[in-house]
Amino acid sequence: MGKKSQFDKPLAQNKKASHDYFIEETYEAGIVLMGTEIKSIRRGKANLSDSFATIRNGEMFLHNMHVSPFEQGNRHNPTDPTRARKLLLHKSQINKLLGQSKQEGYSIVPLKVYVKNGYAKVLIGLGKGKKQYDKRDTAAKRDAQRDIQRALREKQKVAR
Repeated sequence: MGKKSQFDKPLAQNKKASHDYFIEETYEAGIVLMGTEIKSIRRGKANLSDSFATIRNGEMFLHNMHVSPFEQGNRHNPTDPTRARKLLLHKSQINKLLGQSKQEGYSIVPLKVYVKNGYAKVLIGLGKGKKQYDKRDTAAKRDAQRDIQRALREKQKVAR
């Protein structure tokens, strides 16, 4: 069998991000977690909907990512499941994202959370907001592609 990619099984995914943004660049960042949060993330108890990233004082933070408390947790369980979590990136990457996110219409959006080599990672993307007509155009292209695939499958069934 081939080597599996680290993106094969995301533990949390922001499906709304590709609907609302044109993702132009992606970066992999580590997450600073407290206590038993990693156990909850490994069980898939993380939610990225409505989450966003900001840069303050040269550091990047992830806001509104909900990590449910670990059921068998002890006193080291954080009390706030949606607290701001620090993201670990190189200074040059943070400065590049800071410069690009200052432009009109650009945002830093978390896309996926996964575990790589035992560490929790988040895939963040630099996204430009879509307008309503862009969303309709994307949906129309997706429907056309689905119709083409359906027609090809039907043609292959008839050829057999």
